[in-house]
Amino acid sequence: MANFVLQVNEVQVPVTVKDPKGNPVSGLTWRDFTIYENNVRENIRVFSVDPAALSIAFVIDQTLPSNIMAEVNQSMGAIQAALTPYDEASVFSYTHFTKEWTGFTGGQSSRLPAVLSLAQSTGTDPSIPDTSGPLASACSLSVNGNCPDPNLQPGKSTQTIGYVPLPKEIHALNDAILAAAKELSTRPKERRRIIYVISDGKEYGSKATWKEVVRYLETNNITVYATLVGQSAQWGQEWLDRFHLPFEMYDNILYKYTAATGGDMLAERGTNSMEKSYAKISAEARNQYTLLYLSHESIYDGKYRSIDVHVDRPNVIVTAKLGYYPSAQEYK
Repeated sequence: MANFVLQVNEVQVPVTVKDPKGNPVSGLTWRDFTIYENNVRENIRVFSVDPAALSIAFVIDQTLPSNIMAEVNQSMGAIQAALTPYDEASVFSYTHFTKEWTGFTGGQSSRLPAVLSLAQSTGTDPSIPDTSGPLASACSLSVNGNCPDPNLQPGKSTQTIGYVPLPKEIHALNDAILAAAKELSTRPKERRRIIYVISDGKEYGSKATWKEVVRYLETNNITVYATLVGQSAQWGQEWLDRFHLPFEMYDNILYKYTAATGGDMLAERGTNSMEKSYAKISAEARNQYTLLYLSHESIYDGKYRSIDVHVDRPNVIVTAKLGYYPSAQEYK
């Protein structure tokens, strides 16, 4: 396993390189890579292909419909099989609030499968409006669509005909990722810090905004990966979800997290596909190319720095974090 000691202004950039079919491209050397920070080419000081130990925080969506939640529950037994004895994992879940089931424990410990079993849920099915009772029943007599006299109506209703307000769904995904990131920020910096989300990507009702959370991720060198499930995993849905109406629920915000932090996301349907995705994504995170360079910028200005990685090979797909915020705290 690689073990890096980073100086204050050294920047570590894990890089994934794939062919057009999505297969990893191996055999590259440091000469194949060029890296830019704020459009200035940087010299690669360290280049490594050694597998990295993972500190991985699993975030499980419990707002999923019951049928999808059942598939996720069945697949969770395969999570430990995707980890090595060098890895460590913590487990979070969320609905309208976030729950931490365990802090970091060994990837092959007996505690992890027990906690994953406890973290299973029945899911949350859509609410059905209740049209009975004095506050919900429709009027049999109306004037301009309203009840003129509640005493004359069945159930003494005063509600507009046919209008039954539904409660807002809460999917506090931003808050859950932030909670996992804060736990990850305490882990040794030589480990690869990963948040692995199993969700449909819906976001509504979090206290934290996406911008606040992604800045924390970029400051603390944390990458987000995801297995996308449910309706959002349907073919073509990921593209449609990118069109977001202001003040409405995000149907899938995970693609923004993975793109900003250099992670990856697989859309899966069915328990077997979910199980395979855990192993595939964990292996991808563990076996990236790792570049280290010395930033030409001051670490004390706190400004965002963009990162651009190029690979001198035709027809390859290069994935790396888009940038970072510097931290004045020395890496140890």
